[in-house]
Amino acid sequence: MAFDLGGGKGGIRPAMNVTPLVDVVLVLLIIFMVVTPLMTKQMWMTVPAKGDDPEAAAPPPDAKPPVVLTVDKAGVLRINREEVPRDQVLARLQRMLNARPDKIVFFDASDDVPYGAAMDVLDLARGGDITVGVLPDKLAD
Repeated sequence: MAFDLGGGKGGIRPAMNVTPLVDVVLVLLIIFMVVTPLMTKQMWMTVPAKGDDPEAAAPPPDAKPPVVLTVDKAGVLRINREEVPRDQVLARLQRMLNARPDKIVFFDASDDVPYGAAMDVLDLARGGDITVGVLPDKLAD
């Protein structure tokens, strides 16, 4: 009811009806509860489990070592521990992969590297239609 029509001293006294306000707030709450999970971005990564058998993990004797692109805290890029200028990384990776059957580059970033800098290097490598694998563990130096 919008007005209280009590016959007291004050006469007609307005009273706010909050039912429509509560209805609108509940509808907005339901909308945001449904939309919020849809706004998250996910990146699925399949990482193989570590085996306990050392013989199964050993590569064949004639296997080529993997191509590993690393970035350190100072932003220095290395391919297989050889320092490479940023503008030559893509060309060097493509030359190295042309001679390989697997065409995969592994990416490793130091723990101190900012997220944005690591993603820039990863995007640089992926820009040349190169398959990039992210290393889940630290490399043994």
